[in-house]
Amino acid sequence: MKCPYCGTTESRVLDSRPIDEGVRRRRMCLACNARFTTYEHVQSHNIFVVKKDSRREEFNRDKLSSGIHKACEKCPLPIGSIDKLIDNIEAELYRLGKAEIPSTIIGDLVMQGLAKLDYIAYIRFASVYREFTDIGVLKQAVDSLAEEEASAPAANQLPLLSAETVNLPIIYKKR
Repeated sequence: MKCPYCGTTESRVLDSRPIDEGVRRRRMCLACNARFTTYEHVQSHNIFVVKKDSRREEFNRDKLSSGIHKACEKCPLPIGSIDKLIDNIEAELYRLGKAEIPSTIIGDLVMQGLAKLDYIAYIRFASVYREFTDIGVLKQAVDSLAEEEASAPAANQLPLLSAETVNLPIIYKKR
C-alpha cells in the first residue's frame, strides 16, 4: 500500500473494521507518520456486461456510479445514500454468480433502487434508460409512481404530486 503523501510502500495498520462487503483499514505511514484510510472490497470474479448490441465489456463500478450520480444531481439525498445504493447493486451482481450479466438487469436494479431513494432521480434515469420518445410515455411513468406513492409513500421523500395536481385535467398543445 503506497502512502498518498510520500509514496512509500511501508505502512502499519492501526485499526481494521468490517464494512458492507469489505474492510476499512486505518493506516500510518512508517516514513512520514501520515495517517490515511483504505477500503478493501472482495471481488470474487470478473463480471462482464452484455450490452443491447451484444457487445461485452467488463463491469465498471465507476461507470455505474457516474450514471447514478447524474440522475441524482441536485436531489436532496442523505450523504452516503448514493454510495450505499451502488454498493448494494454491485453486491447483488456478484451474488448472482454469473460471469455475464445483461445490461438490462443492471438498469432494472438501478431503477428499483432509485425508486426507493428519490422519485425525480428515478424519472431522470428512466427517461434515458427507457428511452422515452414522447411525453405520453413519460406521463405514464410519472402516473405509475404517483399511484404507488398513494398506496404506500416512500420514507423520507417529498410527495411526487400534490393531491390537487393529480385531479387537474392536463392539456397538451401540439407544437
